[in-house]
Amino acid sequence: MAETTPPLLPQMLDQWQSTLGWQPTEAQQQLFQRLYQTIVITNQSFNLTRITEPNDFWEKHLWDSLRGIQAWLTTDPKSLSLVDIGTGAGLPGLPIAIVKPDWQLTLVDSTRKKVKFVQQTAEDLELKGVNALSDRAEQLGHSKYYRAQYDLATIRAVSKPSVCAEYVLPLLKVGGTAILYRGQWTDEDAQACERAMAELGGKVDRVETFETPLTNGARSCAYLKKITPTSTDYPRAVGLPTQKPL
Repeated sequence: MAETTPPLLPQMLDQWQSTLGWQPTEAQQQLFQRLYQTIVITNQSFNLTRITEPNDFWEKHLWDSLRGIQAWLTTDPKSLSLVDIGTGAGLPGLPIAIVKPDWQLTLVDSTRKKVKFVQQTAEDLELKGVNALSDRAEQLGHSKYYRAQYDLATIRAVSKPSVCAEYVLPLLKVGGTAILYRGQWTDEDAQACERAMAELGGKVDRVETFETPLTNGARSCAYLKKITPTSTDYPRAVGLPTQKPL
């Protein structure tokens, strides 16, 4: 079956400005379009995402990815290091790399085929700060090359908040921030996350709850600050964080 060229993404400049106080440049818009085309075309032979309609992709992948780093979109003048755990098709990592080309990003997934896709896409888009890595967060967190090496960590739609915290806190420098992309943030989520933070050397800095701009879907981002070094007991062995959450 012949590949069909995906349609154009909506620009949504007014929505970017009104919701994030920021707009992409024309060059960034073009990279968004190329990323979209690459994902949609690859999706025909390898399942990367069920979200492929232009407006849905803009809202649920591009806008959602950048909403998590809103505080850094216009105010941060320096290069930061970021690790994206469970990156899948490169989300939120690749949209972040497009708008923050000076950052150093490590995009991690346990599925080698997805990692190969992400690395090739980053190279095709000339995103020089991106390194894609096939590994498990539980193992990565004990490597001297990755533990306590990052200013920021992102983790989107992976597991319970306490499990996500155990995956990412060991990878952060003291003073670093983990961003947990969530749907609704419940009281149960908050209590479990607070317990985990006490074990992992962090605190819940803030939780931002908002609606997506086109379909008014409920979304949250929890920002976890690392206060002290994480005990070498964490992360626990592969599978344990999900089987026995903190």
